[in-house]
Amino acid sequence: MNRLARRKLTSMLALAFAGLATLIGLFFLGAILWTLVGKGVAGVSAATFTQNTPPPGSAGGLLNAIYGSVLMTAIGLAIGAPVGILAGTYLAEYGRGKKLSTVVRFVNDVLLSAPSIIVGLFVYELLVVRMGHFSALAGAVALAVIAIPVTVRTTEDMLNLIPQGMKDASTALGVQHWRTITAVIYPAARSGIITGLLLALARISGETAPLLFTALNNQFWSNDLNAPMANLPVVIFQFALSPYEDWQQLAWTGALLITVTILLLSIAARSIVRSAKAGR
Repeated sequence: MNRLARRKLTSMLALAFAGLATLIGLFFLGAILWTLVGKGVAGVSAATFTQNTPPPGSAGGLLNAIYGSVLMTAIGLAIGAPVGILAGTYLAEYGRGKKLSTVVRFVNDVLLSAPSIIVGLFVYELLVVRMGHFSALAGAVALAVIAIPVTVRTTEDMLNLIPQGMKDASTALGVQHWRTITAVIYPAARSGIITGLLLALARISGETAPLLFTALNNQFWSNDLNAPMANLPVVIFQFALSPYEDWQQLAWTGALLITVTILLLSIAARSIVRSAKAGR
């Protein structure tokens, strides 16, 4: 067998193994989604969105858990988004070639790949232990810490894609650099930054481990950020491990709601990217 034939055979084998691996992954993904939809849809009703989590053997829904998840996720993103955008701006516009930017980028990459339970333990030691109790505020801070590295990475990448000519044209007009960033660079990278925020939102909306160590759970409706608060990930975790069928059904329904939410956020992010590319 000559060299050309060996290369063709190697290419065919690599393609076959890659295709097989893709089919195996799609099979298990499809099986998971099929099971999730089949068992989750059965529990969707008006009570799911109008009643609080019930005691065993009683009818109820996930209203307080949905509210708690939305509230803590919104607060976490409100904390993490400005920090992430500003840090990404520093790395892209001010920190090029500086040692500090190298350190910041390294720490950000570590946080980006760190298990979320480590973040939960960190916030538990930082806030919960010192406050003396679990709280929704601690849960929001934990989610913010997870959202920051995602926002930093996407913001830096999006700002680096802006043509240097746009920045030079603004500088040639005598505009200060901070003004160039806010008036030229940010508008040009708006769609990419929004996409990064949506990805960060999808990243934190289903986190369970950090909330177990910070917000814990609450069987009742609560607006107090200084107290434990119900949330979908922890409710799913606790109800799925329970021996009660009604709780297990609510766990399947909650898992379906989170999956659909993340799917919609991912579709929205891709749609924004696609529309931005089409508009160029």
